[in-house]
Amino acid sequence: MSPQTETKASVGFKAGVKDYKLTYYTPEYETKDTDILAAFRVTPQPGV
Repeated sequence: MSPQTETKASVGFKAGVKDYKLTYYTPEYETKDTDILAAFRVTPQPGV
């Protein structure tokens, strides 16, 4: 049997559910002229 190794992950890469404000929410963010808005349409497919 091979020896076990321990892997350390940073806060942003640990498995599990993270609080939204921990990684995405930035209340003081101000939009810039160079910001890009992307929109995607997702169409459900039967059996998927």
